[in-house]
Amino acid sequence: MIKRLTERVSPRVFRVVALPAPSERERTQIYFQRYFEHLPAGGEIVIFDRSWYNRAGVEKVMGFCTDDQYYRFLKLCPAWEKDIIDAGVTLIKYWFEVSKEEQTRRFSQRIIDGRKTWKLSPMDLESHRRWYDYSRARDAMFAATDTKTSPWYVVEANDKRRARLNCIAHFLSLIPYEHIERPKIDLPPRQKAKGYREPNYPYNRIPEKY
Repeated sequence: MIKRLTERVSPRVFRVVALPAPSERERTQIYFQRYFEHLPAGGEIVIFDRSWYNRAGVEKVMGFCTDDQYYRFLKLCPAWEKDIIDAGVTLIKYWFEVSKEEQTRRFSQRIIDGRKTWKLSPMDLESHRRWYDYSRARDAMFAATDTKTSPWYVVEANDKRRARLNCIAHFLSLIPYEHIERPKIDLPPRQKAKGYREPNYPYNRIPEKY
């Protein structure tokens, strides 16, 4: 989804943030602290490929955080998001919903297709085994953080193509924009050769197999 959303736009405006596992230093910080610096300034769009909701999902299910840290997150997150929104940031949260059967089909395809095997991580395999643990975590996350100020938008994602189109259409409907008149662009003619000739240089050309 993120690839489809960003492939036709300017990287100077759209920025994708995909944070790795926290470092030893980051583990000692306030949980939301590592996300502060990545929030957008005016005129920017930041897309979080996974976000602070790792704590409500994988960290909770896999035991990467304590129960106290988990419940503190659920308690504080709505207020933190409201503060971001009150500061003028448009915050949009999408959840892509996939059925058990579709998850199994996709993971099985990755196992047998060498082009996709790299996509299958040990965490993916564990998420397949712990389907109901993740379902319970999702339900608790929605109950605590699906607020009027910062709602969750659920995308039915068994069909990837339809999910992407539906999500892009919905995303555009939430962003106010005005039509911009673009100036007419004329391609200028090339300059005169003035005697220039291509050199007979022995380039290391690659074989033309196709």
